[in-house]
Amino acid sequence: MSSPPGAASRRTFLRGAGLVAFAIAGGAGLSGCTSAVRELDAVGDDATPVRGGTLKVGTPWDIVPTNILTNTATTPALIGLVYESLIRYPNDRLEPQPLLAKSWSLAPDGLSLALDLRDDVTFHSGRPFTSADVEFALRTYADPKWSAQLKSTAAAITGYDTSAPHRIVLRFASPLGNIFDLLDTAPMLDRETIGQLATGDAFVGTGPFRFVDRIPNSQLTFERNDHYWVPDRPYLDRVQFSVVPDSQAQLNALRSGQIGLAHGLNPRDIENLAKRPGFKSITYDGAELQMYVGVNVQNPALADVRLRQAVAYALDRDRIIDEVYRGAGYALNVPWPKNSPAYDEARNTKYSRNLDKARELVAQVGKPPEIPLSYNTSVPAYGATAQIVQSNLAEVGIDVTLDPNDDATFVKKLIGGQFPGLWVTDHSWAQFVPSTLTVSAYPFNARKNASHYESPAYVAAADTAWKRTGGTDAAAVSAYRAVSDQLLDGLFLIEIGVRLNQVAASKRVHGVGWTKRRETLLTEAFVS
Repeated sequence: MSSPPGAASRRTFLRGAGLVAFAIAGGAGLSGCTSAVRELDAVGDDATPVRGGTLKVGTPWDIVPTNILTNTATTPALIGLVYESLIRYPNDRLEPQPLLAKSWSLAPDGLSLALDLRDDVTFHSGRPFTSADVEFALRTYADPKWSAQLKSTAAAITGYDTSAPHRIVLRFASPLGNIFDLLDTAPMLDRETIGQLATGDAFVGTGPFRFVDRIPNSQLTFERNDHYWVPDRPYLDRVQFSVVPDSQAQLNALRSGQIGLAHGLNPRDIENLAKRPGFKSITYDGAELQMYVGVNVQNPALADVRLRQAVAYALDRDRIIDEVYRGAGYALNVPWPKNSPAYDEARNTKYSRNLDKARELVAQVGKPPEIPLSYNTSVPAYGATAQIVQSNLAEVGIDVTLDPNDDATFVKKLIGGQFPGLWVTDHSWAQFVPSTLTVSAYPFNARKNASHYESPAYVAAADTAWKRTGGTDAAAVSAYRAVSDQLLDGLFLIEIGVRLNQVAASKRVHGVGWTKRRETLLTEAFVS
């Protein structure tokens, strides 16, 4: 095995990610790069790998240590480089592939899963990776204090057999149709330095790069793990992330060669940059995000489902996808992307735009008082989406006032269910086994969600879809349709559509990969 599964994706057409920019520490973004733009344009993706050098990357967000297991925007810069999981899904399908676990066997009744671990893996400290580390990592992931989104699945593990150092058996009280989602997601943490992880003083994993230092809100530095278990990887000596919440600054840094890979550009800039010599866009296929309007159903104006239906009918989903995300996506009424076993074309037309129907519903309920519409200012596309939603709702007699929030405040409100009225953002997890969304993600969790929506029927549908031995068979698909119907009836979340996650890069940067959670993988990356 020469590289981890999924690490070597070479796709180079990138689609939507409205992100932000970062503070640029001095030095070249492409180590040793002094060639003219016309020479950059001549470099193809079939370039021969080059060992060594530093890749400088732009990111809108710094690490928030307490959010390390939340899979929010603050973690992809760290997780994909420093940490690894037991298995990894390919980007295009839900078929687990070996990573730190080399093989496994799921019992026919779905009540136990035995995993055989690699015996040649060490943490960056030099300590061997064993089954005891797997138990520690999964128990930590289940601990509510870390706010991990799949903690309910981790908590459903009722027993661990770690009697063999490189084999672990997990036991469950009932089948878990999304158990491999957990094993793909949960990073294997070092139990000896967990206290330092929480404070941001040390991040110790088994991955291809080791954490070196961090200047808060400015810079993150990683160096090659010389003892990585994949032979001759990674190619790069060093990766440096620069942090600055300004998309124009990030664009200028990429154009000038201060950075080689940009995670913080808005979709229009990505679209335009990809047309210029020397640059390219990269689509994180299989790591889709879904834009939505969230609803606090405890707000008296939003408690009546008819007003929520009016919002759903009023949204101009196609305009948002076309204008904000430059056509890099498609409209939805239910959350599942086209590659999901739960995707359902018919159910995606229930709330097609119908202003007459929306106005009729508002008239039935009565014109509501002005409603706050919150959004995250760290991503320019969120603000642009919020403005279109505001305009759409005004057309049918629903007045909203825009409520901008910085990233930390917005995430806190999302996790804590603290939005006063409506909000606009995107969600993930729909690209995984569908049951994961409804038992895990903050907006969708059937038992506790950011909308304060409660429904025994929704809980029952979510549990039925979750407690299965399989996650993609015909019976599972039927269960997902029942979940979709609950979402369409309750409308505590109102889907806008899929947006395809993008980054932009110099054509001298090759071998950029990603996980289904949008974590950037640089195991195979090199600079030509």
